[in-house]
Amino acid sequence: MKTQPFQLTTLSQSSLQDYLDCAQRFKLRYLDRLSYPAVETEPALENEKHQQEGEYFHRLVQQHLIGIPAEQIAKFANTPNLQRWWENFQNSTDLTGLRDLLSLYPEATLSAPLGKYRLLAKYDLIALRDGKAFIYDWKTYRKRPRNEWLAARLQTRVYRALLVQAGAHLNNGRLFEPEQIEMIYWFADFPDEPACFPYTTAQFKRDWDLLVKLSEEVASASSYPLTEDRQKCAFCTYRSYCERGVRAGDIDQAEAEMEAEELFDVNFEQIGEIAF
Repeated sequence: MKTQPFQLTTLSQSSLQDYLDCAQRFKLRYLDRLSYPAVETEPALENEKHQQEGEYFHRLVQQHLIGIPAEQIAKFANTPNLQRWWENFQNSTDLTGLRDLLSLYPEATLSAPLGKYRLLAKYDLIALRDGKAFIYDWKTYRKRPRNEWLAARLQTRVYRALLVQAGAHLNNGRLFEPEQIEMIYWFADFPDEPACFPYTTAQFKRDWDLLVKLSEEVASASSYPLTEDRQKCAFCTYRSYCERGVRAGDIDQAEAEMEAEELFDVNFEQIGEIAF
């Protein structure tokens, strides 16, 4: 008996980025819903530990922003990476006073219609201050990526555009103007080098038009070609399905090229609550 294909109903920045990077990976991951048998980078255990620590750091920050005192949080920063990241977070001049703002929305989820789908995004933090909305995203990269690379990524484009479309309930029922929005990537290992991306009406129109176009392509796709850039395959967990190699790319090269970035969505429901 032939299995019916999975009916996709939502899109995210991750799924759309996968579709752009490699339509076949999008199919394997989101339509066929196959588990990924290949490790992402070598050494595998080191990379897995780093990812787990990154997820846990997100949880520590979220718990702090909802009111848990910093001195209690610090007890759970119990690895060298977590200790360093937490100290950098506490001492960052760019984040001074953030905890004292009244309008903080950590782990906020927004959605809006996009063609036949709903576009979803989970934000690390949306902070409102002086009539502006600041989107904060915490990154635990080993190397600081170029701003040009970040600006082109769909995360930057989706998060700002979706806040325009779906953020009225955070703004007394009024839609945000694009010029009221800024996205800030804060790097736990580079606390004094945040990447800041203000927004404009022209950028919003460009981004939303692109997202509509991508959603239409996904809806009508009948074939899912492999990427022509084989360098991406070295860091793809699905490469063994495509006979694109067995050995994973080196972790240092991956960070330098920023190609092994976030091939999964952080699912905070799968991370245990911290007992204080």
